[in-house]
Amino acid sequence: MISLACRLATVMRTRLTCLLIALLPWSANAQDGRFYVNDKKAPDGRKDLEAIQKSLITVLPKARAATVCIEISEGSGSGVIVSADGLILTAAHVATGVRKKVTVILEDGTKLKAETLGVVADTDAAMIQITEKGSYPFVEIDRAESTRLGDWVFALGHSGGFDKERGSVVRLGRLVRMANSTFQSDCTLIGGDSGGPLFDLRGKLIGIHSRVGQQLQSNMHVPMREFIKSWDGLMKAEFIGEGPFAKKPEKGSGFLGLATETHKEGGLRVMKVGSKSPSEQAGIKEGDILLKLNDTVLAKREQLQDLLKEMAAGDEVKLELLRGGKPQTFTLNLGER
Repeated sequence: MISLACRLATVMRTRLTCLLIALLPWSANAQDGRFYVNDKKAPDGRKDLEAIQKSLITVLPKARAATVCIEISEGSGSGVIVSADGLILTAAHVATGVRKKVTVILEDGTKLKAETLGVVADTDAAMIQITEKGSYPFVEIDRAESTRLGDWVFALGHSGGFDKERGSVVRLGRLVRMANSTFQSDCTLIGGDSGGPLFDLRGKLIGIHSRVGQQLQSNMHVPMREFIKSWDGLMKAEFIGEGPFAKKPEKGSGFLGLATETHKEGGLRVMKVGSKSPSEQAGIKEGDILLKLNDTVLAKREQLQDLLKEMAAGDEVKLELLRGGKPQTFTLNLGER
């Protein structure tokens, strides 16, 4: 005969098991660990909605901590950190090119120096590396390609630019289309979200925002497999593919916007600085004596011209000069002819 204590223990175990199952947002009988609501056409009621809410609340803090704003000369976009040493995934049209200096802003407002690595111009994938040493918050990539059509997802991004009080903006939605090189979701996105992350409700990174649609609920994302298959080239700062999301640098397309003459005591004397040119915007003035371009000593005007012929619009250059006999250094990006 079963004792009263044994019966009570059995009842308590049964109730505890039922309670745990009720609290778990993930289906107990889904062997692949899928969120059970993903396989429903629509949530059935409050229980399903609360399960979605709980999953989102659980993973959101880590996802937001790794989502960054990327400031470039043309404006700003978003990105997401995927390694402790500060590797960022973003869109090619946000990075705009390889080996460009950009500023990355963390969720708490911390500004960090960074450099663009490789871009895939035809699928809109790009990498950026934070160049300041540190240990940064990051998220895990879904390398198993476990996402399916109709899955619940959420998007993050610095909509309209960085706002510390607001932080990154979260939008919940579902995957409505999946193709070889793009995902489409009905998450609402606007300008500034480009390059930001798309997550599943486990908090794994599944895509990067690419094209913000004319309709707010129609947006395209670059799947992780597009990054993974070009990973080595992206890390090596290679320009991969041909348009339309990034323009390949053309040698000789960049200009400083100044006129010089050989200075009798060495270097090149600045005779004229073009209005609104990269040189004027950087603060170079008439009468300055240019000594070096990217550590190359300047002796003749033709030498400067030859160096510029090997560079492209957008390339960063460092100019060392004398002003009033005192050495100064200027860093600027070449303009486009």
